[in-house]
Amino acid sequence: MLTLITFTVFLFILFSSFSSTSTPYTPNDYILLNCGESSNSTSDDGRIWLGDDDYKYSSSNPKTSSFASIASYQDFSVTRVPYMTARIFHDKFIYSFPVSHGPKFLRLYFYPNDYPGLDITTSFFSVSANNYTLLHNFSAYLVSSIPPPQAFIIKEFIIPVTNKVLNVTFTPSPNSFAFVNGIEVVSMPTNIYMGHNYGSVKLLDTNYLFVLDNTTALETMCRLNVGGRDLSNVDDTGMFRTWNEDGPYSFGVTQIFQPEVTITYTLSTPAYTAPEVVYKTSRSMGPNARINFNYNLTWFFPVDSGFYYFVRLHFCESIPDTITRVNERVFTIFIYNHTAEKAMDVIAASGGNGIPVYKDYVVLVPHSSSSTQDLWIALHPTNEGRPMFWDAILNGIEIFKLSNSDGSLAAPNPEAQPVPKLSMVQQNHSKSSQIKVIVGATVLGSIVFLLLLLSFIFWQRIKQLWYNMKSSNRRKVSPLSEGIRCKHFSLVDILNATNNFDDALIIGRGGFGNVYKGQIQGMQCEVAIKRLNSKSHQGENEFWTEIELLSQLRYINLVSLIGYCNDSHEMILVYDYMANGTLRDHLYNCDNIPFSWKQRLQICIGAARGLNYLHSGAVKRIIHRDVKTTNILLDEKWVAKVSDFGLSKMGPIFTANVPITTMVKGTFGYMDPEYFRRLQLTEKSDVYSFGVVLLEVLCARPAVDIRLEDEQIGLAGWALKCVENETIEQIIDPYLQGKIAPESLRVFAEIARTCLHEMGVERPTMSDVVGMLEFALELQETAETKEAVEVGGDTIQAQTINDVV
Repeated sequence: MLTLITFTVFLFILFSSFSSTSTPYTPNDYILLNCGESSNSTSDDGRIWLGDDDYKYSSSNPKTSSFASIASYQDFSVTRVPYMTARIFHDKFIYSFPVSHGPKFLRLYFYPNDYPGLDITTSFFSVSANNYTLLHNFSAYLVSSIPPPQAFIIKEFIIPVTNKVLNVTFTPSPNSFAFVNGIEVVSMPTNIYMGHNYGSVKLLDTNYLFVLDNTTALETMCRLNVGGRDLSNVDDTGMFRTWNEDGPYSFGVTQIFQPEVTITYTLSTPAYTAPEVVYKTSRSMGPNARINFNYNLTWFFPVDSGFYYFVRLHFCESIPDTITRVNERVFTIFIYNHTAEKAMDVIAASGGNGIPVYKDYVVLVPHSSSSTQDLWIALHPTNEGRPMFWDAILNGIEIFKLSNSDGSLAAPNPEAQPVPKLSMVQQNHSKSSQIKVIVGATVLGSIVFLLLLLSFIFWQRIKQLWYNMKSSNRRKVSPLSEGIRCKHFSLVDILNATNNFDDALIIGRGGFGNVYKGQIQGMQCEVAIKRLNSKSHQGENEFWTEIELLSQLRYINLVSLIGYCNDSHEMILVYDYMANGTLRDHLYNCDNIPFSWKQRLQICIGAARGLNYLHSGAVKRIIHRDVKTTNILLDEKWVAKVSDFGLSKMGPIFTANVPITTMVKGTFGYMDPEYFRRLQLTEKSDVYSFGVVLLEVLCARPAVDIRLEDEQIGLAGWALKCVENETIEQIIDPYLQGKIAPESLRVFAEIARTCLHEMGVERPTMSDVVGMLEFALELQETAETKEAVEVGGDTIQAQTINDVV
């Protein structure tokens, strides 16, 4: 009987300790507020947001202290809810949320866009929650410009609530205004972060335990699904946390594992700790022990100086039948130059394969001359105890900033125009100039009464140096790499060339700004001058990227950059003038004579050759990332040239089609859906965009705003439906009806179809595209020649038909 009771108790403990279920946490408090909206709205993720026009959560505020506004434009990366409406505050404003006792996630959504009558660059404000300062003199515009720039900002905080009320206060800085687009309040398990291990976490390199209790607020700095994809908030365990993939932060050669395994949660690591997929994906160092022992598996995170940080690392040995016992994989953990764990053995810490575990640490990032520093995490295999594998593994990372003794989490805004470091050439030139001034002054002082003529020469030299120094103070330092040769124009040159930016000389408008036709003194040819609009959502990074790339590229099918100007806060690019404008100008909604089919094929071949050169012919592989008909220009001889390299990405030539992890950039309607979903950019992303261009050339219809059976779809989806239904002839440009050889049309349609394949690996290379387009042109020319011979049989008739078609 005793044995039976003992066995029953054992089963109960076993069942209580290990649970394979992953039932999500159900929050007691869950508030979504769509600020500036009058009614309830549903976001793209299916969540319902309440409008705040009824002031339900702000009854103590006078209604005159705020007003609702709508953003001027919608960036492709921004959803309508909650970003397109905002509440603007010109006086102190308090939202008061009735909530239960315990810690709460507070998420603030900002879209630093243009709002009618307001200059977003002048918005500075502070935000507090209960007794904690979250943001001070905060500029969403400046923060969104930190590379890589982003259209929107989400600030996530953890606020302890002890009085069942969460007050969120917005206070504009003097002569400024505050705004917010959305507010989210979600409760969490009491001991998930604060209060775990009795509220004490090891402070690295000390004998102290850092107490995390209900007097500490936290700000989320990052939350990563290491080795895996992005996880949206609705894929979390009930707290609507977002888990990002770790590619932009990782460094070194790593191996990614994504096994199919059952995750067994425990009492110490309950199911709400992290989603199962976090523990099913990981990064390790690979199978070569000798290589592994000579480098670290490392991640870098930019953080604010002068704060303590709470670091949580998630682990799970999730490859079945590989590492299942203690002392098979053991490694050291370093955090910000501190040894966090000398010998981390995941199996020993968790209890077995497929069982998750996490480790918590607190580290101080002290004050320094820089407002930000890199907090790095590194793993290194250890050979102490002779483990079976010299390797390391990590599944997830969470980093939180901890409030200081004053209850503040606020940090300074980034600088509006950070000055890049001088290159060695620039440093040497600067030092040389200083030496010349000093030597010049000394020599002049010594011989001023002896050689008046020589003194006059020296004074002229010093005056010239002084003028140059003053001029350089007006000019931003160029961050261009050494060896880049590109002409710099003064602002006076540009003003003379454009008649002080005369609107009559504007030949184009875009996201960057206006493009002017101009004539620079001393140059025989006309130029195109692109001037950055100070209110543009593109910026300095794109400006220098374009200079960096085009200064190194010279190819017949690429627009040539002549030079640039960055004087007096102006950022201007100077190109060869393209007399016949953009390809889009000649396709639809214009008075230009439509192109013949042969002309269209020749233009497509030229553009394809330009892209192929970027992908495989340049010193480094270059992915354009914004291929579209407005970025294909035509010179006076109708030669196609690819332009606008502000969003381009560059990598080593020998890594063709290896994904570059980056934020989504580009133009809606042309964007590779695989890149949009996975943030993995390859040359095949350009191939997809070029496939859309091919359809525009064929159909003379824009890439967006196609309506089919009352459903709005993109050109790609519309045309592919016609290809599948074998009705492609019905959608071509009416001007081309009966003028395209059927064989040429079939080849062209097949090229477009393969370029638009859902999976990048199934798309052709640009080299293949060039070859197939040349074949389509050959088929067209053969058909036209055959038709000419049948009609009259002589060369003159054939040429006449070609000219007409």
